[in-house]
Amino acid sequence: MNELTLKSTPTLGDFQEYVKNLESLRGFDNQNALEKCLLLGEEVGELFKAVRKTAKLKTDINSDVGSISEEIADILIYLCSIANRFEIDIESAFREKEEINKKRTWI
Repeated sequence: MNELTLKSTPTLGDFQEYVKNLESLRGFDNQNALEKCLLLGEEVGELFKAVRKTAKLKTDINSDVGSISEEIADILIYLCSIANRFEIDIESAFREKEEINKKRTWI
C-alpha cells in the first residue's frame, strides 16, 4: 500500500486533498455524504467520551476510548470528507461565515 504524506505546514485545502487521496487509497471513496455524516456523529460521541474520561467522570470501563487529540483528528478527517463530497472549500466557507459572524451582536 502506498503511503501519503501531509505537508509539514498544511492549509485546510491541503488537509482536504490529503483526505481525498487517503479515502481513495483505503477504499472509502465510495461512501456517500450520509454515511460520512453518520460516521462523523459517531466520532463526536467518541470525543465526548474521551473528554469525560479525561475529566475523570464516570464512563463505561469496557468502552474503548481514544485520546481527545485522536478523536479531534478523526473528526477533522470526516469533516474534510463531507466537504469534499459537496465540493466545499472549508477555508473559504470558514472565512465567509466568519464575516457574517463579525456583523452579529453577541450578548
